[in-house]
Amino acid sequence: MEIRTIGVVGAGVMGAGVAQSLAQAGLAVILQDLTDEILARARGEIQKGLRFQQMFKKVEGAEKPAEVLSRIAFTTDVAALAPADFVIENATEKIEVKEGIYRRLDDVCRPEAIFAANTSVISITKIAGWTRRAPRVLGIHFMNPVPLKATAEMIRGYHTTEETLRIATDLLAKIGKDAIVVNDSPGFVSNRVLMLTVNEAIFLVHEGVAPAEDVDRLFKSCFGHKMGPLETADLIGLDTILYSIVGLYEQLADGKFRPCPLLTKMVDAGLLGRKSGKGFYDYSVGLG
Repeated sequence: MEIRTIGVVGAGVMGAGVAQSLAQAGLAVILQDLTDEILARARGEIQKGLRFQQMFKKVEGAEKPAEVLSRIAFTTDVAALAPADFVIENATEKIEVKEGIYRRLDDVCRPEAIFAANTSVISITKIAGWTRRAPRVLGIHFMNPVPLKATAEMIRGYHTTEETLRIATDLLAKIGKDAIVVNDSPGFVSNRVLMLTVNEAIFLVHEGVAPAEDVDRLFKSCFGHKMGPLETADLIGLDTILYSIVGLYEQLADGKFRPCPLLTKMVDAGLLGRKSGKGFYDYSVGLG
């Protein structure tokens, strides 16, 4: 099966990054979200990302940002995804939202189209059950920022076929990414570990053990991490962190995933990290 046209559902930070990476690889992309405002913001972020790469990667003969953008169609209409050979979904981590999307996609897209869920914790087997194409459903967990990360976590659902995994692996290779295949389990490998780490780091701030800056400094200075867990939380978005940790708590029925009250309070207050301008750090003045 030749993959020529990719549908990307969700034009937030992750969806925009996925669309950019695909378009840079010469693929036709249909980027869909709910409003023109969201899509306009995504277009601006993609332009910014392309210009940034152009500044720091002087590649002879590299395409101009406008040429890459010309391969991305922006739409609010889910039906516009009908021609897609492969669809990558990046919607918010809410089961009721994702279920509605997949049931609609299953009606709109051709039976042979492959669906890939870019989800943090939701079971790929559950997602596949919302469709009539379970063998052609898998998970691809991209890392943020997508254009700069060389690896993605690929998740095999209960019914996912080896052919589906092969096609998806080839697609990732085309955009310069390796795939590490893991089996389906809530949170998979990366987020089952990462969300627990981030949540525990927030508990340390909540309990007054250390301020956010010192928690992060310890991880960077002692363990060589490029970012501390709380800087990472701000980058991902504290609302996404909360949805993910609650999802793990509910799916695994394990008290160690109980969300920190401070995390819940910050999300309620709209302190979501970089995307809102303030989280554990104030991004109007730079990192502290």
